[in-house]
Amino acid sequence: MAGTGMFPLCLGILLIILSGIFVLKIFFQGKEKQLKKEAPIISSESPLQLIFFFGTMVLATLFFNQLGYPLTSFLLMVALLKTLGIKRWGLNILISVVTSVGSYFVFVQWLAIPMPKGWIGF
Repeated sequence: MAGTGMFPLCLGILLIILSGIFVLKIFFQGKEKQLKKEAPIISSESPLQLIFFFGTMVLATLFFNQLGYPLTSFLLMVALLKTLGIKRWGLNILISVVTSVGSYFVFVQWLAIPMPKGWIGF
């Protein structure tokens, strides 16, 4: 069984690899070309999206113990994906289910980290 330090170690290694790839990409493409490609992120909805994003995070934190980890992570993903602009509900629900079930198995089953079960009980 993997210990509690395995997941942060794997994330750290993945972050180092991805950072190295990003630096090499910038180095070989040239910085000017990279800066011209990027579109501005700021839009007219950005302040409202930011407020909704932080509000969703606060609500997820407040109801985490009552609803439990699986349900809270699902609802959090649905709200955040909708905030980020995924318009199709089917895709939104599918990504949320896969993410919450996957994270449940990683944290609760594989790493044996106790999480609140809430009223759904698993």
